Amino acid sequence: MIARELVGTAPIPAGEELRLFRHGRDYMIALGGNELMTTRMSGSEEALATMTCTRIAARKAPHLLVGGYGMGFTLRAALGVLGSAARVTVVELIPEIIDWARGPMADLTAGCLDDPRVTLIEDDVVAVIERSRGEFDAILLDVDNGPDGLTRPTNSKLYSKRGLQNARIAMKPGGVLAVWSAARDPAFTRRLTDTRYAVDEVPVRARSNGKGAHHTIWFAAAP
Repeated sequence: MIARELVGTAPIPAGEELRLFRHGRDYMIALGGNELMTTRMSGSEEALATMTCTRIAARKAPHLLVGGYGMGFTLRAALGVLGSAARVTVVELIPEIIDWARGPMADLTAGCLDDPRVTLIEDDVVAVIERSRGEFDAILLDVDNGPDGLTRPTNSKLYSKRGLQNARIAMKPGGVLAVWSAARDPAFTRRLTDTRYAVDEVPVRARSNGKGAHHTIWFAAAP
């Protein structure tokens, strides 16, 4: 039996500690007892990108905001379907995540962070959204296991009514806010609706082969 190896740790500002494990050829990132992401399951994170891009396909030079990087599944999937005129701003708060992407997981990263369409910002995605005005065609959020501040308490601002209003202001008219979650959250759906988004809640499978647990993605179109 192959033992699980601890590859690295990363402190979260005002939060706990992330741990990167390797198990054979697979990697996983854990927070306490929660496995946040793993290379064994990437289907729903890829769907976050491809299904969002489908919804903004008519835009000739779209600008996407991806928060955060994670293992890069969403970024690589977006780059795979976007044209050369597109731009993707990736916001990642934890520098070790990027160090892991360029270090032990470089093969998985496959150079996506060096794509000329990509701008990497080391910052809090909450702050980036708050200071943006009409900049993005879509905002893709996968920074927690759902619409609450699991990784750090201040992330809860993203999913509050004020945070949802800020996201709408940060986007161009008709922009799409896409939020990934490990499970359904009817209260969050109501908040989106109350904040004047047109909401499409979509169940997606965890694995790329259409198997695994059901995850949820909200696609919320701004007016």
